Amino acid sequence: PGVTIEPYYDRTDLVRKTIKTVSTNLTEGALLVVAVLFLILGNLRAGLIVAAAIPLSMLVAFTGMLTAGISGNLMSLGAIDFGLIVDASVVMIENTIRHLAERRRATDSTPRLSEVNTRLMILEAGREVLRPIVFAVGIIIIVYLPILTLQGIEGKMFRPMAVTVIFALVGSLVLTLTVTPVLASLFLRHSVKEEETWIIRLAKRGYRPLLSKTMQHPAIAGSIAATLFATSLGVAAFLGAEFIPTLEEGAIALQAWRLPSVSLEESVRTTTRIEQVLKEFPEVVTVVSRTGRAEIATDPMGVEVSDIYLILKPDSEWTTARTKDDLIDAINRALTKTVPGNTFSYSQPIELRVQELIAGVRSDIAITIFGEDMETLRRLGDQVVRVVSQVPGAADTKAEQVAGMPYHVVAIDRKKIARYGINAEQILDTVTALGGRTVGQVVQGNRRFFMQVRFSPEDRKNFERMLDIRIADSEGRLIPLRQLADIRIETGLAQISRENIQRRLAVETNVRGRDLAGFVGAAQKAVASHVTLPPGYWIEWGGEFENLQRASARLAIVVPIALFLIFVLLYTAFNSVKPALLIYLNVPFAAVGGVFLLALRGMPFSISAAIGFIALFGIAVLNGVVLLTTIKKLREQGRSPLEAAREGAESRLRAVVMTATVAALGFIPMALSSSAGAEMQRPLATVVIGGLVSATFLTLFVLPTVYAFIYRKEEPAPPKGGVDEPAPEASGDAAQAQGAT
Repeated sequence: PGVTIEPYYDRTDLVRKTIKTVSTNLTEGALLVVAVLFLILGNLRAGLIVAAAIPLSMLVAFTGMLTAGISGNLMSLGAIDFGLIVDASVVMIENTIRHLAERRRATDSTPRLSEVNTRLMILEAGREVLRPIVFAVGIIIIVYLPILTLQGIEGKMFRPMAVTVIFALVGSLVLTLTVTPVLASLFLRHSVKEEETWIIRLAKRGYRPLLSKTMQHPAIAGSIAATLFATSLGVAAFLGAEFIPTLEEGAIALQAWRLPSVSLEESVRTTTRIEQVLKEFPEVVTVVSRTGRAEIATDPMGVEVSDIYLILKPDSEWTTARTKDDLIDAINRALTKTVPGNTFSYSQPIELRVQELIAGVRSDIAITIFGEDMETLRRLGDQVVRVVSQVPGAADTKAEQVAGMPYHVVAIDRKKIARYGINAEQILDTVTALGGRTVGQVVQGNRRFFMQVRFSPEDRKNFERMLDIRIADSEGRLIPLRQLADIRIETGLAQISRENIQRRLAVETNVRGRDLAGFVGAAQKAVASHVTLPPGYWIEWGGEFENLQRASARLAIVVPIALFLIFVLLYTAFNSVKPALLIYLNVPFAAVGGVFLLALRGMPFSISAAIGFIALFGIAVLNGVVLLTTIKKLREQGRSPLEAAREGAESRLRAVVMTATVAALGFIPMALSSSAGAEMQRPLATVVIGGLVSATFLTLFVLPTVYAFIYRKEEPAPPKGGVDEPAPEASGDAAQAQGAT
């Protein structure tokens, strides 16, 4: 009675908060997408048809996740963008509305078209964009394939995300080609009036003169695009890089290190004092410590190491500091002043264990020194600690404590023991009994107990009494141990660590206020300049930096392969190299906005940002495919390259703006979120939003301008027959419908 039990660190609470963040971002993104659809389409029924792709595509995605055994979590659902899912439906419905509205204008003075002819027109409108939709969605799926090749921790984190997005995209494509036209035939079969909303009217009013001026000066437009791209490369060089953003857990895992020779009682006393200091901070809710760990545990540690968990209040209630780094600095100053003789390291509970499992250290970076002699390794480790701790951004830098354990050394004097008739085994048995010597076994049923002979604690602790331990000689006389051996206390090795059968010593450090890759680059230069390694000794850099290198190296191979496959698809779609290369301009130019927005928000490049760039390339290519498909169709109708480029850009303004806007708005809640788990989503969303701005600018201005310039010398093609010219035998509504199409 009166006793309450409270978990000192509830991981399920972090899971609940993370899932809440994902669901909130998805809900807000869906609402923004639906609102934009209504505002830009200007047709409630059309907007609802497009919005219907969201729940149906997610149903397909959830079914695929269930089949593949993928759970709903921060990564598998964190990159879902409803704007990306509805892009194909947007193109389909926008083209359908445009055709039906043209039909209505052409038939104002004639009776309404029959239901059959309306369906035929919807079918023809769908056929017109069928090819670009299939190719564009296929390209978006291809750009996610490199993520499936990631290995290690990055693969376990990001592969579920890629698989989920691919499931959703496949579902959206199938729905766009089947359900969307059916819904259009049911709800848009009556006369559709294409009323441009005020947003589109305003956009066209400013777009037409700007496009005309741009197309009159193609050299200037190309120069501006090239300059922005070159500038983005320079900005990208200063972004820095990290593996993945740190997930804020709402807690601090503090580790206190002491000399290996410290007693358990002293460790407990020191840890208690540390707890008292930590409780003085108003931000701290709970403090729980744990000293030492058994040898059979997954990560054994001696009594000289204590894990101390600090459960924090929400950062909105903090008074000591505004950021977590500032709070850690304040805690470190207080502990260093109040509890001297300890070395402190700061991390987070889950992050600490993940780093320990992956790299064998409890910090961001592991600097492992390999060699033969432990004393040499210890000396090199101390040098590395001194050098790395001077690099800006280094925090909690320390080397493994491989020395400092006191030993009782008993060197037997064989001449003296021979004089007394005592053999070495007698002395060794006596010395062994100091700590405990097994002399038998007690059996009680199925249980067995070892029976030990052990000296009393007073004899073990008192060095002088240890020297006076008596050993019987051959004549039964008791001879003090000090007369038979040289006994002294020496400081020796506390542990010997090996990796790949090679002795090693690890130096670990955390990074604060700086990107990981930039810090490692500076630290590597400093170590190479100030630390001389003897022959047979070498250094390896691991931890999160190793994961970043591995993921970057793999993406550097598979992403170009994916881009090549995209080029092959584009070439297949247009049967020409020039249009494929023109659409390919969207890929590097889409990265411009992503790089600039990352720099403006002070975010380094990370694997999350790399996933954002991959998703961005697919969206940018989709708009380019849709635009050039329209221009190609206008060329086939007899337009000149200049006329086709201008008319195609103007006619596809609404579709391009809508696909880019809904995709960007779908990521805005992720980009602005600050709740649990948002750290992983912010870089990805930031890249997509910034990149879509630059990619849309390129699609609407640079792409038609460059197209008209490249094809300026080609003559207009003679108009082709087909849907643009009614057949002579067609009559009535059918002929008018075909003419409108």
